[in-house]
Amino acid sequence: MVGTLYLIPTPLSKEDINWVIPDAVKQRVADISYYIVEHPKTARQFLKQVGCKMPLQQINMQVLDEHTQVTDLVSLLNPLLAGHDVGLVSEAGCPAVADPGAELVRLAHQKNIPIVPLVGPSSIILALMASGLNGQCFSFHGYLPIKMDARTKKIIELEKLSINNEQTQIFIETPYRNQKLLEQLVNTCRDSTDLCIASHLTADSEKIITKTISAWKKGLPEINKIPTIFLLHG
Repeated sequence: MVGTLYLIPTPLSKEDINWVIPDAVKQRVADISYYIVEHPKTARQFLKQVGCKMPLQQINMQVLDEHTQVTDLVSLLNPLLAGHDVGLVSEAGCPAVADPGAELVRLAHQKNIPIVPLVGPSSIILALMASGLNGQCFSFHGYLPIKMDARTKKIIELEKLSINNEQTQIFIETPYRNQKLLEQLVNTCRDSTDLCIASHLTADSEKIITKTISAWKKGLPEINKIPTIFLLHG
């Protein structure tokens, strides 16, 4: 017998966890003693919030982050292969979506390990839901290039894709570069293109605004260092 790998979403903000994590998820998490996490400190804070029954110092935590080598993934599955249930926890939102956990989940499939995704917040889906843009056809691109010229080229490419395929283009940026990306989007895209900015999702300060580029040119919000999802539709 092997254990089950549970994919456990975590809050996107520091607001009341009861708004975003269902009771059924809390009950499932309460009995798991093995976890794979990005950062043990924040993972322990999350487990404390959801009422984990076990003493936190007795919980076994292994780290999976952007520095984890592919060759190290197999060892992370050892508790599962030994019959223990394991929780995969992202730093924020859904594990394995724009998250280093994806490769682990793929490997678990190869090892015939049962995988159960649990319900919780996804910044990408929440932003798309509230954007008013095409939710039938969309594509998530993760981070755009850092260098200015490459990023401009990518923005133009995404805008053309959106126009040709009637497809919403979704992407993110490191929070401290959000303002520069917003300015570049406004300076690069066509006036008629729609741009949605979804910031601080699930927080009291949440703001989700969709406008045409020409409307955004009249005034831009301050989103520097604020977690934000960008959605584009030509």
